[in-house]
Amino acid sequence: MTNSVPHIELNSGHSIPQLGFGVFLVDPADTQRVVEDALEVGYRHIDTATGYNNETQVGAAIKASGIRREEIFVTTKLLNDDHKAGDVAGAFSRSLDMLGLDYLDLYLIHWPMPKNERFVETWRQFEGFKSDGRAKSIGVSNFLVPHLETLMAETDVVPDVNQVELHPAFQQRELRDFQAKHGIRTEAWGPLGQGKYELFTLPAIADVAAAHDVTPAQVVLRWHVQTGNIVIPKSTRRERMAENFDIFGFELSADEMNAIDALDENRRVGGHPEDIN
Repeated sequence: MTNSVPHIELNSGHSIPQLGFGVFLVDPADTQRVVEDALEVGYRHIDTATGYNNETQVGAAIKASGIRREEIFVTTKLLNDDHKAGDVAGAFSRSLDMLGLDYLDLYLIHWPMPKNERFVETWRQFEGFKSDGRAKSIGVSNFLVPHLETLMAETDVVPDVNQVELHPAFQQRELRDFQAKHGIRTEAWGPLGQGKYELFTLPAIADVAAAHDVTPAQVVLRWHVQTGNIVIPKSTRRERMAENFDIFGFELSADEMNAIDALDENRRVGGHPEDIN
């Protein structure tokens, strides 16, 4: 089943499964069970962060799964407090310890926190993690075009990924176009809008779901995949995990894709990167 998930090539030369599983706001007490379920469903890309307080449980699930380490793509992110304090090396080591891993497939700066003026210095340390092999790929999260321009002007390694808020009402086209020109892959967090607006009842979603005999969530996730985004839906329910994973048996037409593209309202439902400091 996992063979159906496309892989996207990264600047690093490694590849990332285009469909992954996120654990944002998953209670640590539930995380091991949830991730074990996700791995049994077929996910081989798990996205966590130190700020989610569940790295230990993610690592325990990976160990309990019995799946070979090299078959699971693991992402985590630098804690904002450690970023602000400049404790980047310590934070990286702690993440490896909590996950029980020798290396990460992808390590991200969680937020640029531009007023702290540290993200360039932090990125240089990320380059070191990539150089010594403890991070196969490195990237950023929630960076805007000016942040990326600064990073690329002052450091040597172009980010592999920028993980950003992205859903039908907030499609970030300018950012995606910029990243495509530089080989930076776009990864969508909150890909279903986090339930903060009535996405699933919109005709461009609901009517298409009915036409294909799939759920509205499957339509949106399929739109992400066909758009070229890496996408990391989250659910604590196994049946919903399986539905979200089952998006490769149908394809949206050009008209259906265009109808979803037309839903863009530049409506951000999460925090603005300039405001998280």
